[in-house]
Formats: sequence, C-alpha cells, structure tokens
Amino acid sequence: MKTIKSNLLSAIAACAVMLTGARAHAAGFQQGTAADPNGKPIVIGIWYPSQAAAKPVAMGPMTMTAAINAPVNGKALPMVVMSHGTGGSYLGHVDTAIALADAGFVVVAMNHTGDNYADQSRSVDIMDRPRQVSRVIDHMLSTWEGHAAIDPQRIGMFGFSAGGFTTLAIIGGVPDFTKIGPMCRQYPGDFACQLVAKSDSPVVVPAAVAVTDARVKAAVVAAPALGFTFSPDGLKNVKVPVQLWRAENDVIVPHPRYAEAVRLALPQAPEYHVVPNAGHFDFLAPCGEALASRVPEICTSAAGFDRAAFHVGFDSEVVKFFERTLDSH
Repeated sequence: MKTIKSNLLSAIAACAVMLTGARAHAAGFQQGTAADPNGKPIVIGIWYPSQAAAKPVAMGPMTMTAAINAPVNGKALPMVVMSHGTGGSYLGHVDTAIALADAGFVVVAMNHTGDNYADQSRSVDIMDRPRQVSRVIDHMLSTWEGHAAIDPQRIGMFGFSAGGFTTLAIIGGVPDFTKIGPMCRQYPGDFACQLVAKSDSPVVVPAAVAVTDARVKAAVVAAPALGFTFSPDGLKNVKVPVQLWRAENDVIVPHPRYAEAVRLALPQAPEYHVVPNAGHFDFLAPCGEALASRVPEICTSAAGFDRAAFHVGFDSEVVKFFERTLDSH
C-alpha cells in the first residue's frame, strides 16, 4: 500500500493516454487558474467543442490530440466539472474529458489545492474539496473567456475516488466522519485509513455540514472514497440523477464498504455499473509507455483486462448519461 500511495501521489498527474485518430477537428483545450479567495489559485484544464484542426500536444510524458487555445464552437453548451482522486491532477481522466468535449460539452478539471500530485499537504482535508469545486464553477460561469457559451442550467459533475466523495458532497451528501474511527479499527489496511495514519497533519473530525452546490444537476461517481460515511440519512437530500461505477476487484475502496454503501444509501436508485475484473486505477485514462514504465502500480491491469477497450465503453456511457440528464429539452 505504501508503494502504491507514494507512486500515486508523485506521478498520477501525468496519467498518460495516447489519443490518436484522423479526426479533422478536435477538442479545444486551455490551461488556466481559477481564483480562490480562501487559498491559492486553483489550476484547471478546460476542454471544449472546437472546429480547429487537431494536433498532438505533449503534456509531460503524455500526448493528447487537441486544439490549444482554439475558439469555442457552440452556444448554450452543457458543462461537466471533474474532480480527481487523492494525489491526482486534472489530466487523470483526459480521455473522458475529450469524449465529452467531442460530444458538445465544456469540461473543466482541476488540481485540488493541497491534494494533488505536487502538493499533498492537505490530502486529509477532504471537506475543502467541494468548496474548491464551487469556486471553479464560479470562474467558468463568470471569468473564463468562453463563459458566454455555457448554459448555467446544465452543469454536471464527474468524480473518481476522493473526487467521487467530493461529487456526492456537492450534490447534497452529508458524511458522518465519526464512522471513520470504528471502520479503520476494523479495516486498518484500507487506503483511506492508511492515509490518515500516515498524515503529518492532525486529523480533525469536522461536524456534519452540507456543502451542496445546487448548480450541479447530474453526477457520475466512480469508486467513491469514504462511501461508508454516507448513511441513508446523509444522502437523503440527493435529488439529482447519479451514475455510479464500481470496479469488481478494487482493493483501494473494497466492496461492499464504498460504492455499494453509496448505492444502498441513495434515495433513488442510481444507474449502477460493476466492471468485471477491473481494479481501482482502471478508471484512470489508459497509461502511455512512459508513465507505465515509471508507475506500473497505477498502470497495470489484471490479466485479461483491457483498460483501453474498457474506456471506449466507459466514456460512451458517461457521455450518454450526461446527454440524457442535462438535456435542454
């Protein structure tokens, strides 16, 4: 577990996927920051529909096909906000972001302040993540140069692992952190329990508090961290449609304490997907050779599992879900 954690925190930012093809057009892409009155500017990546020509773009040890700083194509576009897992970056789900942009969505992903590949100083302060998400939404709707192209009534959110927890909090979930102590005494090997145990910062159990952002109208949640902290009472205010994903062989958030706990607690049954033979990190974009050689722990799938093939279907299901739930008609 220690090896997985250290490699995840140091290198997941470069989660690499080679996106190739003979498309005449590609997703536009910009890097930027969103102001945060309570902290450092939040680093963001933005993908969006574009009619500009696609070009391979090097992003560290990864390459993606995109149109850098190209004009936004379209009006009244829906938007999806992405929240990464512990120690991740805005590039962790780049293939899903591009699939959404190609389908007509603006996508904004962030590096969570204090919990990203370069800075893990606040990785246990998980309740600051939803606040950061709201600041990024503020930026996209008011400050981003393409903000006039976004329909503020059609905003969705995608979250993986700690980002899945963040997403549940944004859509109305109120966690009960008093459950962490007993759970970790029973299952000390769980990733979250080891993260808390190894933290250099004092762990303060915050009071249950709602951090809902009503602007988010639909959510995709993959392998949610701390799923066991959400009881039916804690998720009773979730009114938006949810697509929930679980990897069958997830050892980071093991069944049934995480995704299954969320499924049972949601007041309305989610669209639920269990991915056979998949592990936790298979929800990340397929790794390119450079990253795979450096951090095989997050890039190696189980024998017989094809991550790239899985992501073709995964991205398609995510796109279809947001098309259906954020439909303007």
